[in-house]
Amino acid sequence: MNAQDTSSPPLGQIVPSETELGAIATILHDAAGIVIAPGKTSMVQSRLAKRLRALHLPDYASYIALVRSDAGTDERREMVSALTTNVTHFFREKHHFDTLRDAALPPLLARARAGGRVRIWSAGSSNGQEAYTIAMVLAELCPDFERFDIRILASDIDPTMIARGRAGRYPATAVEPIPAELQRKYFTPCDGDFEVIAPLRKLVSFKELNLHKSWPMSGKFDIIFCRNVVIYFDPPAQAKLWLRFEAQLAPDGWLFLGHSERITARPDSQLTSAGVTTYRLPDTGPKSGGPAWP
Repeated sequence: MNAQDTSSPPLGQIVPSETELGAIATILHDAAGIVIAPGKTSMVQSRLAKRLRALHLPDYASYIALVRSDAGTDERREMVSALTTNVTHFFREKHHFDTLRDAALPPLLARARAGGRVRIWSAGSSNGQEAYTIAMVLAELCPDFERFDIRILASDIDPTMIARGRAGRYPATAVEPIPAELQRKYFTPCDGDFEVIAPLRKLVSFKELNLHKSWPMSGKFDIIFCRNVVIYFDPPAQAKLWLRFEAQLAPDGWLFLGHSERITARPDSQLTSAGVTTYRLPDTGPKSGGPAWP
């Protein structure tokens, strides 16, 4: 009779216990403010199994011990990257880009033409499709944008997404929803993919940034996009982030949120509704944009 096979099951079949899932959730929340909703065991299992295999670890207990240790700094970043949801596409929530084109950008571009500066931030930019959509809208209004002091910052917590955005290359399926005229103007075919043209890539700076840590930008932004990011945070983290965004806006600045995100009225806030999930500060001072980010 053959001896009973006592080998461990494949990693993909190992399910984290409730205790292990709780530990992972705590680490993720402490590192990035992200909340793992109940019932997400299969998501955690499917995404972290790859990390266990890459590290040759036998189980989730070993993985948790690593990311909690002093030696686990890099792996905590990998864990956050693995558990971050990156859903984006060009011209997502088109009404925001209509507002950008019709109301937000024209006075800012007039300022730029008069020698001023314009600063825009795409926070939680994923692989850059939002930032490049902003850039296309801006370029349509101001074809000679390279002559002026205009910059777009695209930030994300996931270094893999930042690298993809900086490369500016997207599959045909991603570019397909973009109007044909804009595709021809702002993309070039490249080995079966499509690459954002160099002037547009130069307009956008990509930086890895954890929204729950310190922000290195000392200057103000005229426009901030942070859409479908804050829904993954708990209410206290959301409230803190709204205050930080407001503090980072220049007078008369615009803040665009995701379709299911709202800022509740507060006595200490000057933000007012300016459209669907769109908010604005009053015009109370000079709009220089402040110093550039590092």
